[in-house]
Amino acid sequence: MQQAEQIVVIEAKNLTKKFGNFVANDDLTFQVLSGEIFGFLGANGAGKTTTMRILCGLSTPTSGEISVAGYDVYTETEKIKRNIGYMSQKFSLYEDITMYENIRLFGGIYGLSRRTIRRRADELMEKLELKHARNMLISSFPLGWKQKLAFSIAIIHDPKLVFLDEPTSGVDPITRRQFWDLIYEASFNGITIFVTTHYMDEAEYCDRVSIMVDGRIEALDTPRKLKLRYDAEDMNEVFLKIARA
Repeated sequence: MQQAEQIVVIEAKNLTKKFGNFVANDDLTFQVLSGEIFGFLGANGAGKTTTMRILCGLSTPTSGEISVAGYDVYTETEKIKRNIGYMSQKFSLYEDITMYENIRLFGGIYGLSRRTIRRRADELMEKLELKHARNMLISSFPLGWKQKLAFSIAIIHDPKLVFLDEPTSGVDPITRRQFWDLIYEASFNGITIFVTTHYMDEAEYCDRVSIMVDGRIEALDTPRKLKLRYDAEDMNEVFLKIARA
């Protein structure tokens, strides 16, 4: 959740991305603060993935001023990648190797020493109550285990910011609740959370929510203020009113 002293972790001014004549991101301007849980919502094709790829340093914007973790997206993409974590809905762990091998692999990619990897692996497995599964293949894990492990590995290097792309898609309600407990803990410890989700009840858990329609940000505020503005009982109703408009 939001902390008392915050700095700007993501700064986007007039972010625009074009593919030929198609405008995927249309003049986006927003900030994300340290320790904030920032929900990035929108229907399929709204421009969420394109924006996230730019913020992760994987794609170059057509125009605009954008910084992530204090680094410029045009000239310092490698520094951005070293200071963020990322968890994809479709691919986050290697299925054909063990849990410990995944932790060791990603810890090395993030630049951690062998000693640090061993220590954090032990801490991570104890926290998730998965010490018994240390040498089990990821392919044998239930989906809920995979998701919680993938998130924990994404922040094993203590990044300033972690991007979560529909992280709870397909998991049961109890596991989703447990996953959000991990998100709250990371946020409390100062890690900024940038999350996309199709579950509107999860939008209620965010400090602020941005809703995109056709490449533009149509609304950005706290869930409470958005519900008041659109005279809605919940975020699902807010989303439907914005999307239909």
